Amino acid sequence: MAAVPQDLLDRVRALERQVRELTGRAQMRPALDKILHGDIVIGEGGRIIAQAPNGNRIFMTGQTPEGDWAVGMARETGQAALTVGDDVNTGGQMVRMFNRAGEVIVMDDAYADGYLGRPWVPIPCAPLIQFSNDEEFALYSGNMLTQHKVLRVNMQISGPSGTAAQVVMRIGNTQYGPTWTLSSSATVRDINERVPLPAGDFPYGREASVVMWARRTSGSGTCTLRVRGLWGVNTITEPESN
Repeated sequence: MAAVPQDLLDRVRALERQVRELTGRAQMRPALDKILHGDIVIGEGGRIIAQAPNGNRIFMTGQTPEGDWAVGMARETGQAALTVGDDVNTGGQMVRMFNRAGEVIVMDDAYADGYLGRPWVPIPCAPLIQFSNDEEFALYSGNMLTQHKVLRVNMQISGPSGTAAQVVMRIGNTQYGPTWTLSSSATVRDINERVPLPAGDFPYGREASVVMWARRTSGSGTCTLRVRGLWGVNTITEPESN
């Protein structure tokens, strides 16, 4: 039997029903709070930012207004807590942790790749040693595990007027840093100096003994060496990283 075509009203009703179905489906969207497959790519200066209810930024990743690429986490107050790559001045992509006062308490070295920047690590030292030898004499020996690229030396050489002396720092059999002298016309010399360590000689983790050698160079008096502090510290300039 031949099919009987529907009348015009039936066709209109069918079309209306199809339009309603299509319109309803077009308005149905999945929840936008999950990513089940694939990646989100933020490029060309874009950023992802999360804010606390008070409006302070507590998380950011992407390109900063200064032009570097970074990841940052902050406290609800907006104070930085942990950042990666916000060291605009060096471009070294440093990792830094901040205390609640805003001071950096943990970081890698900005210029010397592979070394610790902070915290600064003290190397045990003797407070007071006297000497009256004209030949070099080992006065202080400390043991260190290399973590930093620079040693900061703080010590005092003293002696009676008319007596001169000198002190050198040797690690192994090699002198590092200058020869520190006390002239015969002086009775006290305070020393606070930075001594960069060659990266080739001191890879991270190398164990070494630091020895202060001293001798009297003129006069007959007794001199005193006070090693008040010896620390491993971070670099502050590019040349210190070499």
